[in-house]
Amino acid sequence: MPVARIALLLAALIALVAVAVAVWRGTRSDPPVAAQMPPAASPQADVTTMIAQLEAKMKANPGDAAGWRMLGWSYYRTERFADAVNAYRRATLADPKNAEGWSALGEAISLAGKGDVPAEAEGAFRKALAIDPADPRARYFLAVRKDLSGDHKGAVDDWLALLKDTPPGAPWEENVRQTITQVAAKNAIDIAGRMPAGAAAPPAAGPNAATDAIPGPTREQMSAASALPPGQQDAMVRGMVDSLAAKLKANPADADGWLRLMRARMVLGDRAAATQALRDGTAAFPADKAAQAKLAEGARALGVPGA
Repeated sequence: MPVARIALLLAALIALVAVAVAVWRGTRSDPPVAAQMPPAASPQADVTTMIAQLEAKMKANPGDAAGWRMLGWSYYRTERFADAVNAYRRATLADPKNAEGWSALGEAISLAGKGDVPAEAEGAFRKALAIDPADPRARYFLAVRKDLSGDHKGAVDDWLALLKDTPPGAPWEENVRQTITQVAAKNAIDIAGRMPAGAAAPPAAGPNAATDAIPGPTREQMSAASALPPGQQDAMVRGMVDSLAAKLKANPADADGWLRLMRARMVLGDRAAATQALRDGTAAFPADKAAQAKLAEGARALGVPGA
């Protein structure tokens, strides 16, 4: 598998849990979530309910660009990529001057297809950069497109430029560094002395870090999510991770899914569960060396213990 394909997947594997936890933790006056949740609530049902409420909200307010972006993010995190594309398209129609909307659309198009960065996604990313030349997600994915097309040096140059503009300790910093290192090593590109100095310490894992990552929900999306009762926000967190784990248990032959689960566990700080996801994912492909290698490479990039 091309290194850039791994890089694209890792960029798209920011935790499934960021918005709801961050919003809930920022709502100090709310009663404890446990007191609001019925004891037998189904996480998957709660996620479905939350999305249905957002859908109803958008039918009543079709011009709400922030709402469309939030709905697109919700679809994306439940792997409804085609629906995410449609929602993000509505967001760009409602607010065509919002760079984040175009950037999110490009990402959704990329993951709804074959996992590359097709021409339509490239167009969305370029619209994002025309509005905000610093948009990190657009810059990252356009470099991935260069690498997938064979321009490895151009991609490394672009990632290095992105890294130079990245604030020290930004949550995406380490993934960009690893991508540069892997692509440069594979293609014999000399990056000696070109890598900007890193942060003094890696960014702490957790939902607040995830909300600022590439890609990830913005404060605007978090504000839209805060309209949901805190109990539903918490259910969204648990439901997205639990539903992904259940889906993989029922259909384990999904390497990308195991990578998503590993990423979610790592961002939550559950390193043992991330290691178990790596083991279970590897066991799901006993005769598929390519899939095993893909999981191992992705796990190493994510920092999964035992990878």
